[in-house]
Amino acid sequence: MVNTTSLYTQEKVLSTATAEAPEDRRSQARAMILQAITLAALLSPRGTGAIRGHVSTYAEFVQTHRASGEYMFEFDEDEQFYVDLDKKETVWHLPEFIHAFDYDARRGIADIVMARKNLNTLIQRSNHTRGTTEPPEVTVFPKEPVELGQPNTLICHVDKFFPPVLNVTWLCNGQMVTEGVAKTIFLPSTEFRFHQFHYLTFLPTTEEVYDCQVEHWGLDEPLLKHWEAQEPVQVPETMETVVCVLGLLVGLVGIIVGAIILKTRLDSIPSDVQNLQ
Repeated sequence: MVNTTSLYTQEKVLSTATAEAPEDRRSQARAMILQAITLAALLSPRGTGAIRGHVSTYAEFVQTHRASGEYMFEFDEDEQFYVDLDKKETVWHLPEFIHAFDYDARRGIADIVMARKNLNTLIQRSNHTRGTTEPPEVTVFPKEPVELGQPNTLICHVDKFFPPVLNVTWLCNGQMVTEGVAKTIFLPSTEFRFHQFHYLTFLPTTEEVYDCQVEHWGLDEPLLKHWEAQEPVQVPETMETVVCVLGLLVGLVGIIVGAIILKTRLDSIPSDVQNLQ
């Protein structure tokens, strides 16, 4: 499956279309995708038969709300690489592909330039018609099972929003946190929408609570998703002892009841039958 998407926005005036990139650039993108799928099939223990289970996605967008855009490849819903348009370099995220491919960042930059030209044309053709904004769905969860006092990472997943204009803030006890935070680029989601991951490294304690605050055009007010560490319930030793004693009593009762039932059945058998046995 090849999903080629270009998204264009002008402030709050939005429109969506496929970029009219030159055919040779489209061919290069398709070749890149086929190479990625082939490499995945070769790396798979099942060999080339596993090729049917892989999906490679190529996505790009530009928007006038920001001076730049994004150009990225995704493989099996994992970010393969993106082109840093400011530094003019390719940034890889799946190490198994780094030595297998050499993607020239200038390709992505040239496609973005073409998309900008298309953007201006589409804005005029659409008569500045407003697009439909989609508010995000937000989920907060820890990366690892939580142990108090052990370093961990909180993940704020912002999903299914449009356009790709987002402001996310981490709060600890209501105060903004700026250290130990990170995020991904905008990633393609379902139905031409986007999703993004935000990360916060932290030390879980019962005294601190966290919120992921999300601002988006589709929200009337900032959306807060709360998370706090739960103190593990300590079972008292006396309670453990009581539970063990109860378990033993239940076992003894079961043995006694079984013996009574067995004796009752034996007593009900006629004596001549018992002699035969």
